[in-house]
Amino acid sequence: MAGVSFKGITKIFGKDVKAVNNLNLEIQDKEFMVLVGPSGCGKTTALRMIAGLEEATAGDLYIGDKRVNDVPPKDRDIAMVFQNYALYPHMSVYDNIAFGLRLRELKGFFWQLANAGEAKRIKADIDNRVKEAAKMLDIDHLLHRKPKELSGGQRQRVALGRAIVRKPKVFLMDEPLSNLDAKLRIQTRAELIRLHRDLGITTIYVTHDQVEAMTMGQRIAVMSDGILQQCDEPETVYNQPANKFVAGFVGAPPMNFVEGSISGGAFVSEGVNFGLPSNHPAAGMEGKKVTFGIRPEDIYDCNTSTVKSNDSNTFEATVDVLEKLGAEDTAYLKMGDLSMTATLDPANRLEMGSSAKFVMDLNKVHIFDGDSGDAIR
Repeated sequence: MAGVSFKGITKIFGKDVKAVNNLNLEIQDKEFMVLVGPSGCGKTTALRMIAGLEEATAGDLYIGDKRVNDVPPKDRDIAMVFQNYALYPHMSVYDNIAFGLRLRELKGFFWQLANAGEAKRIKADIDNRVKEAAKMLDIDHLLHRKPKELSGGQRQRVALGRAIVRKPKVFLMDEPLSNLDAKLRIQTRAELIRLHRDLGITTIYVTHDQVEAMTMGQRIAVMSDGILQQCDEPETVYNQPANKFVAGFVGAPPMNFVEGSISGGAFVSEGVNFGLPSNHPAAGMEGKKVTFGIRPEDIYDCNTSTVKSNDSNTFEATVDVLEKLGAEDTAYLKMGDLSMTATLDPANRLEMGSSAKFVMDLNKVHIFDGDSGDAIR
């Protein structure tokens, strides 16, 4: 097993397209790290550089203690699971899983003739590893089938099995769940978490889905425009975002933002005046241009909330759209030109088009610098 280290890694396509810009990231041995961000943020390029499918323009890349910038992909001891499964349609499940091992360990036909005893031992070992992986993934009853006879989830498990039998130092996974339906995605997500726990192999997982990142990663690295924005445990990234981009990207529905400034220790904007905790650093920044942020779950219907309301944390808004999801309701609110989203207790009595009062938990407020977007805390 081994960790992975990016030390000042930059990847430039063409003359000036920086897909990855000065990436410094330490991934620990046996860690499940998720690289997350919108399309084009550089996460897949970073993964492909670990695999050796892309060459770094600058910086050093280590797997364990070995610098691998110039090491061919086949010698990096990694296994990659692709978004499109990459299964051989003419081979059975068994042969798809065993194919890489046979190429790697059996060498060639004439070598097998000259080393019949050793070849027999290797074939038996491959057979054991394939069957062990298939049993672990609950596809041992499908080993005789061809990929076209499998469901999407079963094909994904075959692709995982092909990676597992390699017993690599590092697993690389490039959006492996994106082709699955919602229910199967949740099920497979749980299976991947269990597999990592059982195998203990360093895993680097790429996704644009922040829900996958939050539920699967021991740490998550949020990227945007090739730059690492924040890397920490999911709870820390959620509760203490480093900047406005991270705050808006992580969380569903996303955080509400209002542009304004600090006046008299409060946040003011056109038509709104929200208080700040007296100990918040931004409260003393008179005249400072800032962005006020509050998550939808920290806004409550005054009629059902236990949060004490006052003039500094209460506002009146029109319920533009109300989505009833069973366990919770999502309300899209309008205050003139200002829009807010609130995640509410389903016991509320709100109706679309009605006006109501809402209260915010000001202890959960986030304030971001109006110019840099960095969190003020």
